[in-house]
Amino acid sequence: MKSEQSFTLRKAVLDDCGSIEALIARSARGLSTADYTPAQIEGALQGAFGLDTQLIEDGTYFVAEAGGEIVGCGGWSRRKTLFGSDKRDKRDPGELNPGADPAKIRAFFVHPDWARHGIGRSILQRCEAEAANCGFRSLELMATLPGVRLYAACGYAEATHIRYTLPSGIEIEFVPMTKSLDV
Repeated sequence: MKSEQSFTLRKAVLDDCGSIEALIARSARGLSTADYTPAQIEGALQGAFGLDTQLIEDGTYFVAEAGGEIVGCGGWSRRKTLFGSDKRDKRDPGELNPGADPAKIRAFFVHPDWARHGIGRSILQRCEAEAANCGFRSLELMATLPGVRLYAACGYAEATHIRYTLPSGIEIEFVPMTKSLDV
């Protein structure tokens, strides 16, 4: 059994992109099947789920490693884009105002063999601390249905679920969530 201390966190670098993209696909296909159909998962991997390299360039995206393998990833953003990969249209790289806008929690994925071993929570705590250090007083995210359980356990409040139309025309359900930071 894997222990919660058997992985390390570090900032992602652009050389990690291939490994992160493979992890995201494996995570989505392995951990989302109870909540989404195979067609929804494959459609979401075309842009709604995926890597936003702007987060890596901004230094706000992290990977968890174990045995030299990336087993988890996630980050936060000071930019307006709420979710989606480099492939998604309607992205807004504009900067947020830390005094007025919530920071965004973005693109959390964990290898199925490493689910429920503290990786997501560890990355989330690191993101929250960094966002707070940059002056943000609140956070928002667009959760996948499997992600809701982690975020709710970490104090995020759900808003009304939304239906998002994927490029394939298939709809998928997401959950907007928010959290105030104690700063």
